[in-house]
Amino acid sequence: MARGILVTGGATGIGLAVARHFAEQGEAVVITGRRKEVLEAAAEEIGARAVVCDHTDPEAVERLLPQLPERLDVLVNNAGGNTDFDASEDPGISPLAAFARSFRANLDANLLSAALTTKAVEDRLAEGGAVISIGSIAADKGSGAYGAAKAGVASWNLGLAQELGRRGITANVVSPGYIADTEFFRDHLTPERRDHLIASTALGRPGVPGDIAGAVAFLASPAARDITAQVLNVNGGERGTR
Repeated sequence: MARGILVTGGATGIGLAVARHFAEQGEAVVITGRRKEVLEAAAEEIGARAVVCDHTDPEAVERLLPQLPERLDVLVNNAGGNTDFDASEDPGISPLAAFARSFRANLDANLLSAALTTKAVEDRLAEGGAVISIGSIAADKGSGAYGAAKAGVASWNLGLAQELGRRGITANVVSPGYIADTEFFRDHLTPERRDHLIASTALGRPGVPGDIAGAVAFLASPAARDITAQVLNVNGGERGTR
């Protein structure tokens, strides 16, 4: 029987690669995102179902629920990104108010979105299922509000693993380093910065969305049933552990 898979932020980059992998395995995949045309084009390309949703908005997540399968075997919390790249100046507010708004935007986009979505579907998560959230190497590098938000994802996941473990459901974080071929940096990544990120790895190559999809697929597989409450780093050795 095909598994029910939900991939948030599944229209481009890492989310699309993850969704494509599961769709190619014959799973019943739902992808979400905020941009209707981009989302629907991605869904048609890979053979998934598209549902427009802003995962920072509780009402939008409520509207999503009737459009999801009654049973979800795998939830991939991928929606998010560094909202600082999209920020614009507002001369009508104070610098401190602007800082607070910018900081909250990153928390909402990355931490709240994952927690809110997981809470909304927790009763549908099947025994033996998996929740996999996409973190970031930024959580360990002191990268402002975005790094703090991704560190929060890893911390939140520890409690989630305890809660869901009673039902045989695993909860893990996949933490990418630099991943090429995504929209993450918008137009802010200079060739010099890109070269530096690649040179910082042990492998001397940029990561690609398929690298993260492979890690997610493993954590969602029967081979990973005893792995939970963990952060799996996929960064080419840019930042190691012992």
